[in-house]
Amino acid sequence: MSRKVAILGGIGNATVVAAAIEHARRLGATDLEVAGFLNDREEVGKTLDMFPVIGRVGDAKRLLDEGYWFINTILRIDGNRERIALFESLELPDDRLATFVHPMAYVAPSVQLGPGCVVMPNVSMSPGTRLGKGCLMMAGSMIGHDDVVGDFCHIAAQAAVGSYLTIGKGVHIGLNATVRENLSIGDYATLGAGGVLTKNIGENEIWAGNPAAFLRYAD
Repeated sequence: MSRKVAILGGIGNATVVAAAIEHARRLGATDLEVAGFLNDREEVGKTLDMFPVIGRVGDAKRLLDEGYWFINTILRIDGNRERIALFESLELPDDRLATFVHPMAYVAPSVQLGPGCVVMPNVSMSPGTRLGKGCLMMAGSMIGHDDVVGDFCHIAAQAAVGSYLTIGKGVHIGLNATVRENLSIGDYATLGAGGVLTKNIGENEIWAGNPAAFLRYAD
């Protein structure tokens, strides 16, 4: 029997993840079924792409009692700390966070995925890597071996992340970015789209460019 999933978010990460779950169902992976979105900006009942808005973010507690599972996609570069705190304030139990691995992804057997992680099509994850809670590995991204990735990280499409990395909580690695091995990235830090990282990044820092350099602090 499929588990009904409510996805926190809207146009963007949430609709992309919902479409991937539906595609996986068409390929025979029927353990998850998207019920709709929890969104504070759109009218309840409105359809976003293929699925309806079924409530506000605060309705998650009610839906928990009704047997729903949850995926969080409400992440951003500036304000990520506050958005993650909003999700954590819902106090949803880890065993009701749905972990989704698209059947077209490669995940090595020794990879550890925290509750609520999403692994999209054509992702490659090498042995020994550990992802925390609620991480999003977007389409075509690659992560090397023996990495430790904190909770609620977002690795955007086509990003390539090396090995022996320590990546903090709430980190964003942008589209088509590259991260050298043996580095650390602090909590709530960002590497911009197309950036090539060869140095450590501190907490709340935003880096961009090739080679990547410090740009500013996240607001």
